[in-house]
Amino acid sequence: MAAAADTRNPASQAFVGPESTGPITTDWGRTRYSDAWRQQEAMVARRLAGDVSDTLVFTEHEPVYTIGVHPGAADHLVWDMTELSRRGIELVETNRGGDITYHGPGQIVGYPIVDLKPHQDLHAYLRFLEQVLINSLGSLGLAAARRPGKTGIWIGTRKIAAIGVAVKRWVTFHGFALNVNNDLGAFAGIVPCGITDGTVTSLQQELGRAFDPAEVKQVLSAEFWTQFEIFLKSGGRELAGATIVPKA
Repeated sequence: MAAAADTRNPASQAFVGPESTGPITTDWGRTRYSDAWRQQEAMVARRLAGDVSDTLVFTEHEPVYTIGVHPGAADHLVWDMTELSRRGIELVETNRGGDITYHGPGQIVGYPIVDLKPHQDLHAYLRFLEQVLINSLGSLGLAAARRPGKTGIWIGTRKIAAIGVAVKRWVTFHGFALNVNNDLGAFAGIVPCGITDGTVTSLQQELGRAFDPAEVKQVLSAEFWTQFEIFLKSGGRELAGATIVPKA
């Protein structure tokens, strides 16, 4: 696992040392899903104890299908275990919300470990995560939106980001997955998020070029902490939407 790097000041997006006491963004590098899950639970315990600040974790997982707690989620696995083994894809049942999804190299996963006790509204928190992703994609040149009746972030009927969270005594874990440069072929092995009237896409596929993951993480981190401050102060009523001006 890569050494963690922390960013204390979202506005400047500057990386600083672990002595910081305010909100932190940390990058775990490439991880196996199960290992990252255990680390999240350890961080939740430390956040509940007051030993760490609110933290946004970034990681990139080894290939894995994860099954959420939504009823029937396991039924949306298409490939059998022999095929998963042949392709080197793990299968993990999780305690996050949502259905089945895929994580793999080239996808940026964000795990906020934050205290929601000042504003105990999980639905508002999900809308907050959606706004962070919409604003971040707008800053990167892609107009994205919510889709009525569906979770995640969309470009028309093409899903570019999935969201699935859990909370323990109002400290959050799990989070979002944004398709950046990842191979989308592995999504053929599942019915992604149980959705049959849509497809999946990525930043690379939509805009025709590969993206620097560090650039995308910096945008996500800055947007996350800016919107989180607004979320806690306003209870999610005044989340700021980005002006979407796609880049040439």
